[in-house]
Amino acid sequence: MTSLSVEMLAADPVDPITSAGHAQLGIAVLVGIAVIVLLITKFKLHAFLSLTIGSLALGAVAGAPLDKAIASFTTGLGSTVAGVGVLIALGSILGKLLADSGGADEIVDTILAKANNRTMPWAMALIAGIIGLPLFFEVGMVLLIPVVLLVAKRGNYSVMRIGIPALAGLSVMHGLVPPHPGPLAAIDAVKANLGVTLALGVLVALPTVVIAGPLFARVAARWVDVTPPDRLIPARPSEELERRPGFGVTVATVLLPVVLMLGKALVDIVVDDPENGVQRVADVVGSPLIALLAAVIVGMFTLGRAAGFTKDRLTSTVETSLAPIASILLIVGAGGGFKTTLVDIGVGNMIMDVSKDWNVSALLLGWLIAVGIRLATGSATVATISAAGLMGPLAADMSTTHTALLVLAIGAGSLFFSHVNDAGFWLVKEYFGMSVGQTVRTWSVMETIISVVSLGFVLLLSLVI
Repeated sequence: MTSLSVEMLAADPVDPITSAGHAQLGIAVLVGIAVIVLLITKFKLHAFLSLTIGSLALGAVAGAPLDKAIASFTTGLGSTVAGVGVLIALGSILGKLLADSGGADEIVDTILAKANNRTMPWAMALIAGIIGLPLFFEVGMVLLIPVVLLVAKRGNYSVMRIGIPALAGLSVMHGLVPPHPGPLAAIDAVKANLGVTLALGVLVALPTVVIAGPLFARVAARWVDVTPPDRLIPARPSEELERRPGFGVTVATVLLPVVLMLGKALVDIVVDDPENGVQRVADVVGSPLIALLAAVIVGMFTLGRAAGFTKDRLTSTVETSLAPIASILLIVGAGGGFKTTLVDIGVGNMIMDVSKDWNVSALLLGWLIAVGIRLATGSATVATISAAGLMGPLAADMSTTHTALLVLAIGAGSLFFSHVNDAGFWLVKEYFGMSVGQTVRTWSVMETIISVVSLGFVLLLSLVI
């Protein structure tokens, strides 16, 4: 399937809740997205409220009855949270256990102890990749940036030479690899196989991190040379712990859900018999819910109890891990509501009708849509959810592998050129003590490299699988 012609991807029509023509639906989509973008960027309204209002505006302009538009939005919100919300919560708990127990610091210290001047950037990329699997981007950044600054100061390294690989590792995991919210929501929207998407996501992520991380860091270090103030180097939380879990058991705990989900995908390919006992066991054990739940339960012992946590401390850790994800769950849920509203008013059918004669790669189309929304809103998650909603109908007749590649193409587009409307841009700027121009030349360019390079690998994979 060299060129994923849209004509080949036509799905069974969906009865729309409005009789609007293509022109009116096109205007409705533009108005809905414009409302979301304007509310987020101009009025600084929370993305959850912006997506909710944008969905209602979408339905109104399309001529849908208000009660049906509301029903579409709430149905989509509920189904998305039901499918993705528990996974996000479990991922957050595992990440909190990793951070609070000192497991993350153990990974960092062990790898850095074996690194030298030449291998240090590669070590930082490896650390970020491992830690970035269970941790949300912002949490991983807050955890790793102090390490970057300490290593740069004590070893007299260029901050960019050490920092860019760490940022690249975190960003790639955030955009391409579940169980991060964006990829999970896209998988749910286009009905992709999570195990296959995870396997292909890791396959694309590895060379992308190398190119956008250690290799680009050499150039970034020549472009920008900064010395962050000492006040930006906070103490590490695990320094207060009497002990912390070992390196091997920590890495094994982090990788447990990945191994279980990849194992399920492998068994599905090799056995390919739903009635086979081995496949039935693998389908249960390797399901995202069970895989992440198993990792959390194991982590309570291998991370929490190994760090000397009492039962009360473990309970407190779980509770505090859930509060920060409330906003993420609402955004993802509202994105699902926006997606369902798009489908129910007939936008999916419109896209297939209008583009049926195009000989364009659906992967490239998904990437371009995500790029446009990312540039406008600054949110990778909003870009991923919105683009996946628009592309969902086109994925109906795709193979399992190409549906997974569509998720990755959309995720790649969602990372394109982070700039002043992205909170991550300002977080990097302040932590590294850079000017706006310096942040653009380093962080923004790195994000663009990640987006373009990962799309290139996705398109390459689409030619061979």
